Amino acid sequence: MNVRTSGLIIVVVLKSELLPMSQSKKLNEFSATAICGNDITSSCLYVSALTIIYAGQYAWLALLVVAAVLFLFRKIYGEVVGALPLNGGAYNVLLNTTSKSNASIAACLTILSYMTTAVISASEAMHYLHGIFASIPVIIATVVLLTIFLLLVMSGISESSIVAVVIFTLHLVAMLLLIFSGAWYVMKQGLDTAVMNFKAPLNGGFFSALFLGFCTAMLGISGFESSANFVEEQRQGVFKKTLRNMWVAVTVINPLMALTAVMVLPLGEVAQNQEALLSHLGKNTGGKWLATFISIDAVLVLSGALLTSYVGVNGLIKRMTLDRILPQFLLKENRRGSSPRILILFYLLCLSVLFITRGQLGPLAGVYTISFLLVMIYFGFGNILLKIKRSRLPRPENATVISVVIAVFAVAAALYGNIVTHAAYLIVFLQYFLPTVAIVFLLLSRNEIMKYMLVVINSASSHLKGFAAVSKLHISRNLKRLTEQEFVYFTKGDDISILNKVMMYVEENEITKKLKIVTVLKDQGSVSQSFLIDLEVLDRAYPDIKIEYVQVHNATFGPETIKRLSEEWNIPINFMFISSPSDRFSHRVSDLGGVRLII
Repeated sequence: MNVRTSGLIIVVVLKSELLPMSQSKKLNEFSATAICGNDITSSCLYVSALTIIYAGQYAWLALLVVAAVLFLFRKIYGEVVGALPLNGGAYNVLLNTTSKSNASIAACLTILSYMTTAVISASEAMHYLHGIFASIPVIIATVVLLTIFLLLVMSGISESSIVAVVIFTLHLVAMLLLIFSGAWYVMKQGLDTAVMNFKAPLNGGFFSALFLGFCTAMLGISGFESSANFVEEQRQGVFKKTLRNMWVAVTVINPLMALTAVMVLPLGEVAQNQEALLSHLGKNTGGKWLATFISIDAVLVLSGALLTSYVGVNGLIKRMTLDRILPQFLLKENRRGSSPRILILFYLLCLSVLFITRGQLGPLAGVYTISFLLVMIYFGFGNILLKIKRSRLPRPENATVISVVIAVFAVAAALYGNIVTHAAYLIVFLQYFLPTVAIVFLLLSRNEIMKYMLVVINSASSHLKGFAAVSKLHISRNLKRLTEQEFVYFTKGDDISILNKVMMYVEENEITKKLKIVTVLKDQGSVSQSFLIDLEVLDRAYPDIKIEYVQVHNATFGPETIKRLSEEWNIPINFMFISSPSDRFSHRVSDLGGVRLII
């Protein structure tokens, strides 16, 4: 049976049976933790000093409050990614619960966060190296470092994870060594410095200092969101463990490091040495050798944070490209399985930011601060939407509504505190964010833009006949190529209200004139006559979309069937949709190879 429409495929699935994907080349627990852990654990190199400046002797308490907030986000992330174990982080959850435009805003924020994190980490690493070898030019060295890690990630994520593991292990050793060195120093020298510091007055009182310290310390959890952006590269069950490992590392290292500094150094000395506080702390507690070791560790772990940015943004942009938000030429992979065009694009963006700001970290910090905290807020909202709109979707754990509200409120408070403290940050952020969003929304609307261009060209054809004819032909070809892409919806024989929601989603979010509605039947069964009548009603209601109804007999809905249909129809799997499966659905969404949830 064919229903006149423009190419939408709806598939009915009566029974599903999926096979687990191969785990052979995916990241194990330690490798995945190292990739994102280098970013989050490197935070103590700068967040310790900044938190002490605002919270004074109670910086360790502010950092413990941050750890408590991060504990709540463990379940928030665990629930979302457990239900939707696909790359993309906040973008992924919003794509599967709201519209593509809303998801694109979260993606823009995430990309900005990664971009500024990469430049800041690379520049800070080279500042530490400049402190060891004064003859090294910081800007040139930063470019070299960005280039080295570009080539490293292009060689493959498995190979780059080995470097991340080495750096992460060395960093943990260095931080624990510094903490034990500080404890030994206090045992020998006594508590005179600590007593003096804890008697010092606080600016604005205890609660004001604690709040400002908390707002600053929230920057120390950057990298926690990164694991969700490359979850498909991790072995099954690893993601949840990466969240636990990062939380433990931050909870132990950051507060203890701040407390060690307060016990050893006068508070005024902390402000004077904030750019290399831990190196200065090592010099006081262990001597010049420890200071040098900490500086070398800082160079390495900040470089490792750069690797986190490359890996995270690669997973996110690849997902956006698969969803036709970005140009498809970015998807080309090399023999190692990496996407060099995506990585080179990100590399060039980082270089442009580095040269525009001339390596000044202040403007970059403003963009990084606001974008990162907004990404965390978006993820919290995504969790709430998942509970409301995808309640039937199986998930390994559940974050309570009150815990999500508290976590989002805490991050929003930190965002407010940072904007109030550094009002200029908001202007700098908007200077980067608004052009980014504008470009993405132009790409999302390129179908309508090309139609308007045809109208303009037709009106000017009498004056510029040759140019108008060539332009019209070129635009028409691109428009046809864009709209002829078919999409598929697999259905269990849904009623017309569900099918109408599908049509509305496709019309509002996808550039297409063709939809296949497909039913997969295990035997020679059939769907009800009322279902076929509903399709005819939809055909009349949506004249701009060609609906083709297809029944697939003697098949079981699963990855093999999906892959076979994808190859047979030449339709990418990420252009295939299903409604939210119930808790009786015995397979993971990720096993379907990228099929999207839209109802």
